[in-house]
Amino acid sequence: MIDQARRLSFGSVADAYDAWRPDYPAELVDDLIEYAGCPPGAEVLEIGAGTGKATRMFCARDLSVVAVEPDGEMAAVASRQAATAGHSVRIIHSDFESAALPAGAFPLAYSAQAWHWIEPQTGYVRAHGLLRPGGVLAAFWNRVDWTRCPIREELQAAYQESGVGEVQLGPMHPGVSSAPRTTEEWHPELARAAGFTHTGLRRYERELRYTAAEYVALLGTHSDTILLAPDVRQELLERVSQTIERHGGVLELSVPTVLCVARL
Repeated sequence: MIDQARRLSFGSVADAYDAWRPDYPAELVDDLIEYAGCPPGAEVLEIGAGTGKATRMFCARDLSVVAVEPDGEMAAVASRQAATAGHSVRIIHSDFESAALPAGAFPLAYSAQAWHWIEPQTGYVRAHGLLRPGGVLAAFWNRVDWTRCPIREELQAAYQESGVGEVQLGPMHPGVSSAPRTTEEWHPELARAAGFTHTGLRRYERELRYTAAEYVALLGTHSDTILLAPDVRQELLERVSQTIERHGGVLELSVPTVLCVARL
């Protein structure tokens, strides 16, 4: 069952989300467009557009994007950014499961950092119905590889000392795996959704650097942090900032992007 409170928590920090969330590897976008065989001007579908971080990357490669986003504040930022850039984007404010979309219309449907918010029992079937024969479904995530963070244990201690319980664990918690849960289920879930003939996973490596202030700003855009009690959230952010400052004021993180693909 999808946690709807977390799914729709990002609107309260929409501008910060757009400012601080990382984009995606350019190589991934190019590989995906090539794999799906999208010619210039092709119309593709984005599932869970957020503020348009990925949307803008696909538009910059001469594609037209139909972007579905359930949160009104996030959709408003995506719309504003698309207009400023002059990109060809049609934003639909709706959840993906019930959005009014043409059947069999898209050579590519992709979801950046959002597929885990889609109900799996309906999401794959819905995507299947919207893709052309031979079309591609793709989902990708930026995830910190905490096994390569030298101050991981100290950051974990900051969470524990702030009173953050395990129920609030999210991808930015230094105690979690670097692989999104959905990647582990990609193959078996697609196997149950008849019609997809090929699936695959690929990993793109990146190293990102944050000052203490930048990392705290990024942390504040994640649902597990947003939904904390205000006093706990403030305590956590202060302790995390202090931990980074003790180590020179810069946090270097390995942030691979995991891409999952499937073809009809």
